[in-house]
Amino acid sequence: MEGILAAHKQLEKKGNLSKAVDDVQKLIDLLQRTRDAVSDSPDLTALQMAKLKSPVKQAFDKLEDDLKEVNKGLNQYQKALKDKFKNSALPTAPNDAMASQPHLINRAIAMHLLREGKFDVASTFVKEVDSRAEEHANHDGAINETDRSWVQDFADPEIMEDVQEASHDGRERGHLQNRFSEMYNILDSLRNQHNLGPAIEWARVHSQELENRGSNLEFELSRLKFVELYTSEDTMTSDSFEKSILALEYARTVFPTFSSRYGRETSSLLGSLAFSPDLAESPYQSYFYNPDAWEQVSASFTREFCGMLGLSERSPLYTAVTAGGIALPVLEKVERVMAQTRGQWTSVNELPVETPLPPSYLFHSIFVCPVSKEQATDANPPMMMPCGHVIAKESLEAHSRGKSRMKCPYCPNESHPRESKRVYI
Repeated sequence: MEGILAAHKQLEKKGNLSKAVDDVQKLIDLLQRTRDAVSDSPDLTALQMAKLKSPVKQAFDKLEDDLKEVNKGLNQYQKALKDKFKNSALPTAPNDAMASQPHLINRAIAMHLLREGKFDVASTFVKEVDSRAEEHANHDGAINETDRSWVQDFADPEIMEDVQEASHDGRERGHLQNRFSEMYNILDSLRNQHNLGPAIEWARVHSQELENRGSNLEFELSRLKFVELYTSEDTMTSDSFEKSILALEYARTVFPTFSSRYGRETSSLLGSLAFSPDLAESPYQSYFYNPDAWEQVSASFTREFCGMLGLSERSPLYTAVTAGGIALPVLEKVERVMAQTRGQWTSVNELPVETPLPPSYLFHSIFVCPVSKEQATDANPPMMMPCGHVIAKESLEAHSRGKSRMKCPYCPNESHPRESKRVYI
């Protein structure tokens, strides 16, 4: 990847099109002046066109000169890409689990569009998917309810006229469309306008649900509001003393709600009033000079909002594509090696190698048998022996075959295989 990154930096350095744009604009101005002159004096058209020939040729030569370095950088970048990614078929699993589940792929695409705020695109996509499902139903003579059940959660009531009034689980039509529209509007207020009002109101309405989840969101929003009143230039006054009074009045109204759970934090915030206006030199400066505060509270809001919908914080499509991009070089190499050695994958449910995904992409607990190095499955679950060590069921059976008692592979203890218990992760 180093070659690609170096070529990319070189392209950014050489890809300055400002000079070429200026020269193009000069050529356009020249052509417009000639057109105006011809329009004013049609009898001089031949003369004007003759005068135009040489300047236009010079302008194109200059443009070619301007773009020479840009083209050179682009060629280097394309060459680096071709050297890294050879023209070969991507590795494909012989048993593609998603091939028989198109509705899951369509749902992930629609979900991603909603998370990105592309509501019109999402509605059009869902409508076309539903129309295609109807076409298949008309052709096959039956409607696959599994393929269409998710559509009603996404449908925009103003666009999807043909979708039933309620979804399959009783929620209103366009359930997710409406929820994500609300989330996007609140996030827009937080990130782009630095307006805490809509987020605080949402947290107040869902206060009990957030409390049940053990969420800190409501307090984080209130704390940021306190800081904003204390430090913002947009408040009603620029006097630091009056700002501290505004912040104190807000704290007296809101902070008692959080005193039992966040007593230490609220005390620290109130203690900061004694250091006004020299907050930068106070022990509480981290509360008031955090450049990432708005992004952090936006991320917390997204996490809680999606969590209350039973959804992950990140788009499943983004997660899948990013994880696939990280793992692709390893899988491509495995495919190439297996093709050379004429080997093949021996298991449908697992990969032949570990994929180097970062910890943030590990969503489920996975057990790998320390003896066989195979990942546990429903048919080959982890088994814990009386000594406390855990191995896969197949390894346990292999070690105990033909023996009344077996020795643990990792300690001197002996036990009977039936004394081992299945572990659920």
